Amino acid sequence: MNHSRTVLGINAFHGDAAACLVVDGEIVAAAEEERFRREKHWAGFPSQAIRYCLEAGNLRAEDLRHVAINRDPRVRRMARLAALLRRRPSIRWIKDRWRNRHEVKSLDSRFAEAMGCRPRSLDLQIHHVEHHEAHLASAFHVSPFDTATVVSVDGFGDFASAAWGVGNGRQLQIEERVEFPHSLGIFYLAMTQYLGFSHYGDEYKVMGMSAYGTPSHMDELSRILRRKANGNFELGLDYFQHQRGTVEMSWSHGTPHVGTIHSPALVELLGPARRAEEPLTARHHDLAASVQLAYERALFEWLRAIYQNTGESRLCLAGGCAMNSLANGKILDETPFEEMFIPPAPGDAGGAVGAALVVSTRELQQPRPRMVASASLGPSFDNGSIRQVLMNAEERLKEHGTWWSSRESLPGLCQRVVSALARGEVVGWFQGPMEWGPRALGQRSILADPRRSDMQEILNSKIKLRESFRPFAPAILREHMSDWFEAEREVPFMQEVVSIRPEKQPQIPAVTHVDGTGRVQTVTASRHPEFHQLLTCFHERTGVPLLLNTSFNENEPVVCTPREALDCFLRTDMDVLVMGDSILERVARGTEDHSPSSEAEPLAASPLPDNSP
Repeated sequence: MNHSRTVLGINAFHGDAAACLVVDGEIVAAAEEERFRREKHWAGFPSQAIRYCLEAGNLRAEDLRHVAINRDPRVRRMARLAALLRRRPSIRWIKDRWRNRHEVKSLDSRFAEAMGCRPRSLDLQIHHVEHHEAHLASAFHVSPFDTATVVSVDGFGDFASAAWGVGNGRQLQIEERVEFPHSLGIFYLAMTQYLGFSHYGDEYKVMGMSAYGTPSHMDELSRILRRKANGNFELGLDYFQHQRGTVEMSWSHGTPHVGTIHSPALVELLGPARRAEEPLTARHHDLAASVQLAYERALFEWLRAIYQNTGESRLCLAGGCAMNSLANGKILDETPFEEMFIPPAPGDAGGAVGAALVVSTRELQQPRPRMVASASLGPSFDNGSIRQVLMNAEERLKEHGTWWSSRESLPGLCQRVVSALARGEVVGWFQGPMEWGPRALGQRSILADPRRSDMQEILNSKIKLRESFRPFAPAILREHMSDWFEAEREVPFMQEVVSIRPEKQPQIPAVTHVDGTGRVQTVTASRHPEFHQLLTCFHERTGVPLLLNTSFNENEPVVCTPREALDCFLRTDMDVLVMGDSILERVARGTEDHSPSSEAEPLAASPLPDNSP
């Protein structure tokens, strides 16, 4: 291997730390640090994700020549300095920012420390890629388009909150940026906090809740988020305090934390902010609906203005705001764009992919990678290692009344799982490489029968323990998409909410949100062969070509290893666990329909090696 054509991309010292390895222009591996640390949205240096990527590429740290990070402290220095002088921030804020910038600049020494090697043994060239350029590259360079309008929207990165431009082949040209302090992401974050959801990444809760309200607060929100005559947007800064340098932020070594963004003026305008322990009321639902509508109107108007500048009908969208699946599902209807691509990880984690691809295509003159056909870029585990984990758990399995069999054929496995699903049981489904990005796409999923009206309650009582207003998602065979949804397009990474056909909604109540929509994933045999076969089997048995698909976790990051999947299975009331060609069921041995196959593994365990999964 020519190591000079290998690039490691990282998102570091920020939420959703991640790493990606690109070799000869192709993405070899990518993973978020949270999956290894087991702490949601983990921020800091992604040392374990880096180790995984190097292992996947059969590389040592000493082999690397190029490391790309999706931050560039050098860009727009004068604008940063001017803003700093205007707002006179607190000493603590200055220290936090200085520490964060120092960590970014001292990347080579941090890399050596994390990898356990001497700095002198490394021959690294560190590439600082502007935050939004990395976002744009993460979408365009893995899209099916040769040319496209490219758009990035998020909170902030390198003193900008959004950017747009044009992608053409290996070229990516940014035409315009929306600079600090105006930001659609900051607007949504501030309102999320106001509604009592204070954890990093809680915006999706507002999206789910918005369907229960009516947008009756648009007049007030028009003062908070303003649309300009040229299609752009701006914040009513009196209602925010991020621009004053008084908001505490923590981006290192654990779960990220962002202090209160909104100012007392917003409370004066809208009334008291909801405390986390307070019950949700109709007022909160209406505010959520208003926030979502205000966001959508500003975004769509801005996108329409961008289209007038580029004239290019294909859109690539990235940035944290590209996680707003409600808005995403309406873009092609509300704007002149005719086709759209959103990558599996459009948020800050995806900046690791984008930074690596900017260096690969621009600096090393490598070709763009082939279109990302699937998000299968994380760790995988063979059937032998899975069986070792199960044998090592002999006593725990006995205690939980769990029996398992292995070496099942895929058709036989699917038939047994479909029988369990049809009985109303909840199934953990662990197959192949872990998904890249925040969505479970049929490799680290919990599955259930979408036909049951009580399935949301069952899932929340058995495993999820989450708010009742948050919907569960449908995964459907691609060839049946237009039969069940009012859309005819691929949505491979579950990034869009679309309307379910009215006549189909009563058949799948478990995945039909209160407004008749679902955040859909289309499944093909080429992308997810095992999951596609399971869906096909369920369709043949029930006439319904889709399943309820939610992430394999319990208030933690999505499981990565067989051991984590087994732990989650045993500490919850999940009924069935499938890992590779093994199936586990909580049943009394000897029951006719549920008993293990004749090739059931003996429950005599042999100790796992220290480095086992």
